[in-house]
Amino acid sequence: MQMLLGKKVGITQVYDEQGRLLPVTVIQAGPCIVMQVKTVKTDGYNAVQLGYDDKKAVRRKKPELGHAKKAGATVKKYIREMRLPEGEEPKYKVGDSITVSTFADIKTVDVTGVSKGKGFAGVMKRYRFGGMPGSHGTERKHRSPGSQSGHGTDRGHGGNIKKGKRMSGHMGNRRVTTKNHKVVSIDQERNLLVVKGPVSGASGGYVTVRSAKG
Repeated sequence: MQMLLGKKVGITQVYDEQGRLLPVTVIQAGPCIVMQVKTVKTDGYNAVQLGYDDKKAVRRKKPELGHAKKAGATVKKYIREMRLPEGEEPKYKVGDSITVSTFADIKTVDVTGVSKGKGFAGVMKRYRFGGMPGSHGTERKHRSPGSQSGHGTDRGHGGNIKKGKRMSGHMGNRRVTTKNHKVVSIDQERNLLVVKGPVSGASGGYVTVRSAKG
């Protein structure tokens, strides 16, 4: 499995070889620095820790400086770990630089990002409820969720609403993985990865790109 950290640049459109217009997302993927290599002997499992995007000098802390110094790199803002399957030895060393060229022979990728936060939202926006009737007899209740207790109470375990009941609440700002994005093109000079379809998160948000399992 290949993994790379990056930043969502934005969305645009490109034409494919058949002349079809494709919606694509542009990701600035890498270069990433190998901050740490974990093995079964030292940590109980095999993994590679990657770092991306330099942190401002005034925000660097002493533990971070010591950790980055071992890799001969600066403190990174975005650090994630790529865990390897059992029996697979890490092929990277501490301090190695990984670029977008690692996806040169990969056709599809999975992208993980944090969705846009929408704040507190009602059921019509959050779950696309139809709302109350708009005809006579309904007064200032058009966007109400309706009755909750009929299918919401947890009988035998108290009178509270069941977990998972669709109600008003915080919307967005969640970790979302979209799978099997087709790799449209790679720009190795500018470290750009262009994938088909939308990727969760706002422009400028950090993302994790992995080779798709299938």
